[in-house]
Amino acid sequence: MIAQGRVTVNGKRVDKQGMRINPAIDQVRVDGGLIAMDAQSAPVYIMLNKPVGCHSTVSDRHASFTVMELVQEVGTRVYPVGRLDSLTSGLLLMTNDGDFAHKLTHPRYHVPRTYRVRARGFITKETATRLAEGVELTDGITLPAEVKYIDYDNATACTIVEITIYEGRNRQVRRMFQTVGHPVKELTRIAFGHLLLRDLAAGTWRKLRPHEIADLLSEATAPPGSGIKQAPPTRGKGSKSRS
Repeated sequence: MIAQGRVTVNGKRVDKQGMRINPAIDQVRVDGGLIAMDAQSAPVYIMLNKPVGCHSTVSDRHASFTVMELVQEVGTRVYPVGRLDSLTSGLLLMTNDGDFAHKLTHPRYHVPRTYRVRARGFITKETATRLAEGVELTDGITLPAEVKYIDYDNATACTIVEITIYEGRNRQVRRMFQTVGHPVKELTRIAFGHLLLRDLAAGTWRKLRPHEIADLLSEATAPPGSGIKQAPPTRGKGSKSRS
């Protein structure tokens, strides 16, 4: 059928054998008729707002509550794309597409991840610069990051910042802040690439839209950035956070 010119993908005629497609995004037609994909085998991509206390593992006899319990209504078995530790909340991607998961988690692709951090003490401009330029951990120095000052909470003596990292080491953000002397009190992933958590309620999920899947895959080739988006003010000017 391909040799006869009867097959199109996204409106373009296929002229060679072995073309790879993504059934969740691409439209395949034969003689103008749309081919329906098997819902059981088609790739599934979802975004979950993982709550604190929930483990991002498929199976763990020591975990009383895992993300698998939150996605039972998806209709097919999906797996976490990377992990968030049990005390970290926020955006967790889940899929049954191994290639997609690989591209978003492999170190060479540098897909950015952004976290909202509430850390003990006042984080100075010098410390923020240190976080942005790279911190020496037990498994090597971290890649350049982006640090954005949000607020200082006088009531809890905590600084609220957003940090964007370009790698996914185990408990990386917590270890970075511990190393610079500001232990993390609260941590939430608020973005994966340009995909934002927004107002998705804790413990709920939604399917990704085709353009969101395409955007994530395109970001898998983006180079890491660096720098501080906004330096913190002097300590006395901070106000209580409303976040």
